[in-house]
Amino acid sequence: MTEEILLNGCLNNDPMAQKELYQKYSSRMLSVCYRFAHNREDAEDMMQEGFIKVFSQIHSFRGQGAFEGWVRRIMVHTCINHLKRNKKFNESVDIIHANGVQVREESVHSIVQAKQVIECIRMLPIGYRTVLNLYALEGYSHKEIATVLDIEESTSRSQYTRARQMLEEILVRKKILQKPQDKVSLLAAFGR
Repeated sequence: MTEEILLNGCLNNDPMAQKELYQKYSSRMLSVCYRFAHNREDAEDMMQEGFIKVFSQIHSFRGQGAFEGWVRRIMVHTCINHLKRNKKFNESVDIIHANGVQVREESVHSIVQAKQVIECIRMLPIGYRTVLNLYALEGYSHKEIATVLDIEESTSRSQYTRARQMLEEILVRKKILQKPQDKVSLLAAFGR
């Protein structure tokens, strides 16, 4: 089915279209949720809740921009709301599961390094990790992050700075990053 047929089917509550749409986007959206979640079960709960919102709000998609981007934004907001609701935003957490890092180079070395970086990002406290994910990976501005997380813009900036510093220390300690100036290329890999 084309995306247009899928969307029309979902608008008409067609279970086959909903199932196909879910199958098409679920692995990518689960990867988004993993970056925010405390564990695999939380990520799956976030994704399920996000898809419920997608199906209930699909009528509000206006075709401006990519549908996948619209779905992704719903998932990110669902994750943030889940963290707020469960008061996990200010906690430090253990490593979570994350898959699906988009790597610009298709070399094995780049893929391995990207997975190592994601593992290190998952070691950050949840507040740092959330701001880093939103700013460096999702492309939110500090003003948008402040609004979404109900924090000051300066808090978003300082958490991002601290997250970068902590991430750099972890990467150096794990010998993924060899010298401090390599952090520029690391952040460039995430588009920031």
